[in-house]
Amino acid sequence: MMAGGLVAGKMIFEEKQRPAVVEKNIYLEFINEVRGIISDNYWNKLTVEQLDKLLIAGTEKLTGQIQNGSAEKVILGVLKQYESDEKRKQFTSSLMDAVLASLEPVGRSRLYVKQDAKALSDNVNNKTDKDFYADLGVDKKASDEEIKKAGEIKKDDPLAQKAYQILSDPVAKKNYDIAGVEPTMEYKLMDGGVFYIHLTKFSPQTVEELTRVTEKVKGKMGVVSLILDLRDNVGGAIDGLPYFLGPFIGNDNYAYQYFHQGAKEDFKTKSGWLESLVQYKRVVVLINGNTQSTAELMASVVKKYNVGVVVGTKTRGWGTVERVFPIKNQIDQNEVYSVFLVHSLTLREDGEPIEGKGVEPVVDISSKTWQKELLEYNGDERLVKAVSEVL
Repeated sequence: MMAGGLVAGKMIFEEKQRPAVVEKNIYLEFINEVRGIISDNYWNKLTVEQLDKLLIAGTEKLTGQIQNGSAEKVILGVLKQYESDEKRKQFTSSLMDAVLASLEPVGRSRLYVKQDAKALSDNVNNKTDKDFYADLGVDKKASDEEIKKAGEIKKDDPLAQKAYQILSDPVAKKNYDIAGVEPTMEYKLMDGGVFYIHLTKFSPQTVEELTRVTEKVKGKMGVVSLILDLRDNVGGAIDGLPYFLGPFIGNDNYAYQYFHQGAKEDFKTKSGWLESLVQYKRVVVLINGNTQSTAELMASVVKKYNVGVVVGTKTRGWGTVERVFPIKNQIDQNEVYSVFLVHSLTLREDGEPIEGKGVEPVVDISSKTWQKELLEYNGDERLVKAVSEVL
């Protein structure tokens, strides 16, 4: 989900519930808080004993020595061996990163530093370092007419055409100029009245983009088929999905579920039908082995409500929701640590976790008869031809 969260976290050595702290210091406080965040917020409920084992295993990995005793005793013993605060900081941060990385799915949860958190935020918001003006071959102060002329001259250059699509759209151009945000959608009108949208990832701007992009062919005669391409979609911000799904399945409908510590949580759509989508009588959603996260959940909802035919190959099976949790007890005045943690698992249309399983297409293109199968679903040879061209 890549959305921020805030939790105080429980101390690991609480009175009566857990062993009492023998010696209180900033390193143990840091470890206690991170452990509390894991205990309260990790998707799977872990016991005190399980967390102890993870701490001891992490310590053994870092020291290269077998450790005996309680987690608290082991950690205190190692900390006392270091003469400098720098080494204690390094051990403490490395230990908690190792513990987080060992959580299932392995490597998905980590201890973040300030730079990691910023990179995540930029990724979620789809910020880019690409120079679309250079790709189109125009100056950054180019007029609308100059941009249009360059787009016509380089109409056979895919890189230039992508740049032109962005710079010729006033809203997309403004977002790029001011915030360095790259659109998440590429689109084109294909033969046979088929509108094609390639959604590369989900960002906070994606819902607004869907409205703006579909408006471009709204009411256009003969445009009644839509291809929504989720291939190679890396997922991204999941918070906007209830709004993105509303235009496809209607407002206030049960869309999908999370699984967290033994309980399921339902999510409903928070928006209604989109007028610019009503014209599409036939919808095809494309997926492949690189479709992951939020995009997989989108495909599963399409299958659940049968609002389109999911075509392609099985998705990646990356069905986790991550959140960033701040840490109050810091160990370094020059660094800000936070916890990037798998908070929930997403469930597909049959109630099974997407994680490790993926979402299966309705029409699998590995079959030699997939075009015939797709034609049986929508009866539109022009749409089948358009899908073939895209694939």
